[in-house]
Parts: sequence; C-alpha cells; structure tokens
Amino acid sequence: MIDFHCHVDLYPDPEAVVIQVRERDVDVLAVTTTPRAWEGTRILVSKAPRIKVALGLHPELVAERHVEVELLCSAIAEAKYLGEIGLDGSPPHRHSLDLQTRVFNRILQVCATHGGRIMTVHSRGASSLVLDALESHPKSGTAVLHWFSGTRRELNRAIALGCWFSVGPVMLRGAKGRSLVAEMPHERVLTETDGPFAQTGTCPLMPWDVNQATVHLSQLWNISIPDTNVIVENNFKKLLIS
Repeated sequence: MIDFHCHVDLYPDPEAVVIQVRERDVDVLAVTTTPRAWEGTRILVSKAPRIKVALGLHPELVAERHVEVELLCSAIAEAKYLGEIGLDGSPPHRHSLDLQTRVFNRILQVCATHGGRIMTVHSRGASSLVLDALESHPKSGTAVLHWFSGTRRELNRAIALGCWFSVGPVMLRGAKGRSLVAEMPHERVLTETDGPFAQTGTCPLMPWDVNQATVHLSQLWNISIPDTNVIVENNFKKLLIS
C-alpha cells in the first residue's frame, strides 16, 4: 500500500499511527505544513523507515507564515521530498494568491538549484497558476499534483508538462474526480489519503485506508485489485529512483 500524501503529525495520536503503519507495511509520504514541523516529524517517524518526510509550507498558511519560506529554502539541500507546497485559490485564501505565488516560485527556484526534488503540490482553485509556475521552473523536479481538481484542459496541460498525480478515496467517490482520474496516465498515478483531513463519515482516513483508493482505481481501470496494486507500487518505485 502506498499513501503518498498524509499529514501523519496532525493525527490526535501520531505515535500510534506510526506504529500501525509499521505493522501494516504501508509506504507513506508524511507531508508537513510548515518547515518547523519537518524536523519534528522526522524525529516522530525515525523508527519507521517506510515513512518518508516531505518539507513543506502549506499555501493556506502562507499569508501568516510567509517569512518561513527562507527557513524552508535553507533546508531543501537536506530534503528529497517537498510538500505540502503549492497554491490555494479557494475563497478563504484567494486574497493571498500573489504572496503565495511569490513563495511558491521561490521554492521552485531553490529546488532547481539543488537539481530538482520530488514535490507533492496543492493546486485547489489555482491549477493554471500552479502549472504556470512549474512551467517557468522546468528543473525544479517532479511535481505530483495532490487531489487535482482542475479542468480537463488544465489536466491535459499538466500531463504535457510531465506532472504526476496522487488520488485518494474521497476524490474517487465523486463523479468529477473519477472523470479526471480516468484521463490520467496510469503510469503516473499514485494513491493517497490526505488524512486526517480527508474523512469517511466522521472518521479521518488512516494511511492503511488507502486501499479504498486502490479498489476505486481497479474499477475505473477495469483491472483486478492485485494488478492495480502492482501498477501503483511500480510507479512509486520508479518515482523514487527518478
């Protein structure tokens, strides 16, 4: 099982989640929302080698914590993974889009100077702006668009730019999400939960709940669950060595 976008440190009992991840053999990318959380999360998961930690500054927090971008940039040399980064153009955060864009471009620029990074990228309500920034920094690395919700045209542009995609159970339950995922190249799709923010009913999705996404993908791709797992696992391995 692959959970390529999960906020491990934000569960009510993150230590218990880490133990369960180890016992259930889940590969997890633990994204962080601030650069200060990155070091703490690395300590949290230090005994769980299958949990990788991404260095992040969530676009929803940029308005109040934009000064931390330089702290993030100073740590990029040590970080193989970046996330959660990107832009959020939804109504509560649209007012800070210019500032978010400057911060995102700064991060991409520094990633490029370090030879590129694997990035999990937020693009809600700002897909075109995210793609503009990625296009302007072609050496920044490999962008995995988390929970992509843009238009079909934006999706085609993202595919042409070489973007990857991580999709989760909640995205795959909706008609729009399923229609977008159906158009994504199978060889660039990874699974995620976005837990604990994404939920089933009133319960947060756990990293091992990513198997729900695998079931949805199996149905969408019209192949068996084992074959779906093979594709996602091979994609994950290919990305890690890219």
